[in-house]
Amino acid sequence: MTARIKIDFVSDVSCPWCAVGLASLEGALSRLDGELEADIHFQPFELNPDMPPEGQNTVERLSRKYGMTPEQVRHNGEVITARGREVGFTFNMDKRTHTYNTFDAHRLLHWAGLEGHQLNHQLNLKHALLKAYFTDGENPSAHDVLVRLCGESGLDVERARAILDSDEYAADVRERERFYAQQGIQSVPSIILDDRHLVQGGQPPEVFERVLRQVAGVAAS
Repeated sequence: MTARIKIDFVSDVSCPWCAVGLASLEGALSRLDGELEADIHFQPFELNPDMPPEGQNTVERLSRKYGMTPEQVRHNGEVITARGREVGFTFNMDKRTHTYNTFDAHRLLHWAGLEGHQLNHQLNLKHALLKAYFTDGENPSAHDVLVRLCGESGLDVERARAILDSDEYAADVRERERFYAQQGIQSVPSIILDDRHLVQGGQPPEVFERVLRQVAGVAAS
């Protein structure tokens, strides 16, 4: 019988290790195809909640935030790019010139999760947002970009536009952010399995596979 597992993936769309972690998790799940079915829910976390609407230069932001030199920031980008390549995600760090506010993206992801989990709207939108920012260098706070990505993900564009023009789901996102902060989540990605087991960081697929097997009780083949 196929085992089932609930996965809460706490992350931000401006977090490169979240892109690595998601690709790695999905790689592990593909190895468990037929043995394990996962119900993935994307939960909000803002790395830069104070980010102004126009965004900030990424190198300058990271240098100030983490006390790194521009050379160290670029080296870290090269490391992340290589890790992404290993799990099938493409980073074009030269296109990611700015860091943006992601709150509206989280509002749309929350809505997408309510639109029918069987249709994978939330997963599709998450993929689209990560690709738009890290691969294509687009602005994930720009409403025209967000509306287009919603349409490409199978969501109603007029409904997406109406949400962005209001404060709908803002309270829901804030409540989810507070909840995970109260649970001790201070860095992302944080992957919570069946509400009990925590895996953090952009782990390799084999680590996710091993933990998934342990939690779901799926024997190694």
